[in-house]
Amino acid sequence: MIADSPLASHFEPSPNHGERLRGPVDAIILHYTGMPTGEAALALLCAPESQVSCHYLVWEDGRIWQLAPESRRAWHAGKSFWAGETDLNSRSIGIEIVNPGHDGGCPAYPDAQIEAVIALCADIKRRLAILPQRVLAHSDVAPSRKSDPGEYFPWRRLHEAGIGHWVAPAALRPGPAYEPGAMGPPVAALQTLLAAYGYEVPASGLYDTATRDAVAAFQRHFRPEKVDGIADLSTLETLRGLLAALPTA
Repeated sequence: MIADSPLASHFEPSPNHGERLRGPVDAIILHYTGMPTGEAALALLCAPESQVSCHYLVWEDGRIWQLAPESRRAWHAGKSFWAGETDLNSRSIGIEIVNPGHDGGCPAYPDAQIEAVIALCADIKRRLAILPQRVLAHSDVAPSRKSDPGEYFPWRRLHEAGIGHWVAPAALRPGPAYEPGAMGPPVAALQTLLAAYGYEVPASGLYDTATRDAVAAFQRHFRPEKVDGIADLSTLETLRGLLAALPTA
């Protein structure tokens, strides 16, 4: 098979994909493999019984392999939500980055690997007209289930290379904070802001588990210095800054 991206050096076909159920393809979702080795991850992504796959796999040394055609619906996001969409698999390109993740101690992503991710995202972004705010973490679209690619993933570096949406995180400092169990209009206002950015958070006014998980996912992506699911001043100010800086084209 011929790779969609000229950056892919090999096509290792996975059987785990189907017809896209809706479109257009307008998002990129980044994952870590979360397994001890890339070889183990590749075997899982290509095993029919696993029912999981991705479009691209990026190895530690920067090699890029394609596993499913971009025209097909790879099975990488699972149960997911973003900005009103509940079938992210149909709307996205899934990129798995070889890294053992949190269970493996969160080792640093090698420079060659990150440069390959940047180049691949730039190629996909150019061909499919992906908006910066639609380059997402798996944890963004499934915050109660997933934490990848994790708080150590260099989102700022990607943004500086023209990939993804980012603002400098507001500094940590003492002040009011909201955490599980809190109730009232300020909590509803926080939930409204999170939903405006894309997270699945009903404006109930109760700081419930879903709100905590969404806040933690937001922190992993945009305020990684402290990931605790508590909406402190830094989290709120960073969220407001991102909303104010949302690009439209």
